[in-house]
Amino acid sequence: MHSSISLSISSSSLTPLRSNSPADFAPINLRFCGLRREAFGFSSLKRSHFNRLHISVASSSSRKVSAALSANGSPSKFDYDLLIIGAGVGGHGAALHAVEKGLKTAIVEGDVVGGTCVNRGCVPSKALLAVSGRMRELQNEHHLKALGLQVSAAGYDRQGVADHANNLASKIRSNLTNSMKALGVDILTGVGTILGPQKVQVGSDKIVTAKDIIIATGSVPFVPKGIEVDGKTVITSDHALKLEFVPDWIAIVGSGYIGLEFSDVYTALGSEVTFIEALDQLMPGFDPEIGKLAQRVLINPRKIDYHTGVFASKITPAKDGKPVTIELIDAKTKELKDTLEVDAALIATGRAPFTNGLGLENINVATQRGFIPVDERMKVIDANGKLVPHVYCIGDANGKMMLAHAASAQGISVVEQVTGRDHVLNHLSIPAACFTHPEISMVGLTEPQAREKAQKEGFEVSVAKTSFKANTKALAENEGEGLAKLIYRPDNGEILGVHIFGLHAADLIHEASNAIALGTRIQDIKLAVHAHPTLSEVLDELFKSAKVEAHVSSAVSEPIAV
Repeated sequence: MHSSISLSISSSSLTPLRSNSPADFAPINLRFCGLRREAFGFSSLKRSHFNRLHISVASSSSRKVSAALSANGSPSKFDYDLLIIGAGVGGHGAALHAVEKGLKTAIVEGDVVGGTCVNRGCVPSKALLAVSGRMRELQNEHHLKALGLQVSAAGYDRQGVADHANNLASKIRSNLTNSMKALGVDILTGVGTILGPQKVQVGSDKIVTAKDIIIATGSVPFVPKGIEVDGKTVITSDHALKLEFVPDWIAIVGSGYIGLEFSDVYTALGSEVTFIEALDQLMPGFDPEIGKLAQRVLINPRKIDYHTGVFASKITPAKDGKPVTIELIDAKTKELKDTLEVDAALIATGRAPFTNGLGLENINVATQRGFIPVDERMKVIDANGKLVPHVYCIGDANGKMMLAHAASAQGISVVEQVTGRDHVLNHLSIPAACFTHPEISMVGLTEPQAREKAQKEGFEVSVAKTSFKANTKALAENEGEGLAKLIYRPDNGEILGVHIFGLHAADLIHEASNAIALGTRIQDIKLAVHAHPTLSEVLDELFKSAKVEAHVSSAVSEPIAV
């Protein structure tokens, strides 16, 4: 079944086209409210030389039939071109890109569509953080007075806040499911187990074959030995996102992204927080200068204290009227240092790959601390160090970069490869963000990492900084607390890393991440124009303040007519 829609556009609204130009018949990519065109059934869109748009609409059944044919037009010997085990953000991104490339695709999910991010991670946590952000604004009398505002005492309904997080997760989960169904992706329900090359068992009895397989099973909260999780008073992020109660005093084990975000939520809702960090400083994964500023703003003024250089060797849940007890030992000597009694404890010590029961032994793959070994193209490596044909692993399960959008990017990269285009993802171009108030974001190397690399490879490193206090939009919002930091090579203008702490830092970082991904040098990005007054000018000033050696020329060699 195939139909077409002809959509006329008057020639007066279009720039005249040269006849017989290849561009006259080039595909045009329309985006509808940010959704991929396939969600509306539009499989291709072309412009004829007489200024007319022609949209081809193909049914999902016709797409499946065509995709199931091999290169020479004969029926494929496989059930699917691509089978994805795991329907989280990574699997979803790979599936949508695969359909766009014409692959007959199925995705296997043993739990619920959306995986950790949508159901127990970045999506519901952002709902809670949206609430904490509003509460901080309403509770900050000094800030409101500076803006000329008067607000009565702010309060919240715990169940209403919890419902907001749960409803958002449900909505996004439904959107992901519907988008895949609309594009013709088969959703197979059941646990996926690899039986051998190109063969997977789904559930207890269904056997499916596929030319290529992507493992995208994600991760689960990591709980160290000695910690007893009861899901009520000793909890992981999975439990915390349900917000079943707001404790008066909660200990958070770990001061990384997860711990910091939950400290923002709990303190905004009235809790006192104690951080327990094994390393000698808080926020060890951040650029040290950014971490020091963030501590001054996010921790010191709030009802937060902390213990560094210690392990929580034993945590016992509250029981029979007794509080949660936490034994702290010195991280180096392992001697007992202190015992805490708190109302609740959140274990935010990172995440562990979810790779058990995948049948990896059937393809001779041995995990490393649970992670599936892969090469730079996400191809799975077996126990003998050889690549396993047609099997890939993306996302948290391979441990390269445990971020939802990194998983999606890896999945898209794999689809590019299986459809004939070699592609290697630059992980240094993938941004990360912590959605505290204010936010923290970063891409590329920290300053210590950059200096270590420079020493090994023999080049100089320079650092440029700019403050939010110099930005008109930030001052208008009365949010001048913030810093942007650029780490770069002065000899050639290469961007090594960018770190931002301040209002909407998570949104601002993408100009820098895209520059790294595209190989754009500072001397070129300095020429970019930013709307005024906007927060984006923080990055504009940052790049303009960098000092690139005079002999380094811009890649733009001649004027471009617009």
